[in-house]
Amino acid sequence: MEPNPPDPSSLLQQPFFERDPRIAARELLGCVLLSRKGSVMTGGRIVETEAYLGFEDAGSHAATKGVTRRNAVMYGPPGHAYVYFTYGNHYLLNFVCEPEGTAGATLVRALEPLYGIAVMKLRRRGRPIQELTNGPGKLAVALAVDLTDNACPLNEKEIFVYEAPCSPKERIAVSGRVGLTDGHEHQYRYYLLDNPFVSRGRTGPVRRPDFAKDRSRP
Repeated sequence: MEPNPPDPSSLLQQPFFERDPRIAARELLGCVLLSRKGSVMTGGRIVETEAYLGFEDAGSHAATKGVTRRNAVMYGPPGHAYVYFTYGNHYLLNFVCEPEGTAGATLVRALEPLYGIAVMKLRRRGRPIQELTNGPGKLAVALAVDLTDNACPLNEKEIFVYEAPCSPKERIAVSGRVGLTDGHEHQYRYYLLDNPFVSRGRTGPVRRPDFAKDRSRP
């Protein structure tokens, strides 16, 4: 049986995101992420995140000569979704952080499924529950997140995030980021230690062909 939906009074407000992505990424662990597409609700507890900073962060989309068509959302108001398509087959969901005008985002890398599990299994073509949302691309498919969600404010239409602190027994681990050629060494990945729904991604550099254009991501 699925748990009751979170209390609307626990929705995370804009000030939560209007700060350093590394703080937000850590404190998002345990929070509940819900996607409501039409009448269907899917989601679960956030168990893994990564923080991405501004132009000084080589692994970030903001590591450019300025604002671009792609990274403009990262400079926008905090508390909005930043969704992009990468490596030819994945949508990734991020939350914009920092005050408006400063680039920053937190990538949601994995969820512990709690709501709409049957629907998520259909979207993920019958995968077992441990593999429904244990990675950012898988998570987007399970929650039906795509580019129509990009730049949308959280907690208003389809993507909602609720405060739900971790259990005192849960321990937070920190590591380098996953799937980057540059900036992978920064200890900006946060996850719940020993949680079975954390992704299996390995930290360290990813070597891609010279012609690959997308070498970073928030």
